[in-house]
Amino acid sequence: QVQLIESGGGLVQAGGSLRLSCTASGHTYGIHHMGWFRSAPGKERESVGFISTNEDSLDYADSVKGRFTISIDMAKKTMYLQMNSLKPEDTAVYYCAADDRYGLSSSNYHRTHAYAYWGQGTQVTVSS
Repeated sequence: QVQLIESGGGLVQAGGSLRLSCTASGHTYGIHHMGWFRSAPGKERESVGFISTNEDSLDYADSVKGRFTISIDMAKKTMYLQMNSLKPEDTAVYYCAADDRYGLSSSNYHRTHAYAYWGQGTQVTVSS
């Protein structure tokens, strides 16, 4: 089992920045890929982006490309989401996710079914 804890959420004005962290514990040696997702009120959970633990795979949702950056430090067992130029439409609960399966195509990594382990989420609110 893998446990994930997100931190770093909060309230920020439009145009501002936040950095989220996701720290893993438990059987972390097997983690293959990790992702960030978000859920806004009345909307389905959507992918923000993902990264493989060997950093060979990295991609972002079109809505955040050029503004958000995902990085990973496996020595610290932590994934980061640097969010710049934040917009009110970025307001959501942000979740990190992880999975230990090696057989999935990276084309699946934007989808929730590619992740077995989930954090509890952290609220990000962007005011206009």
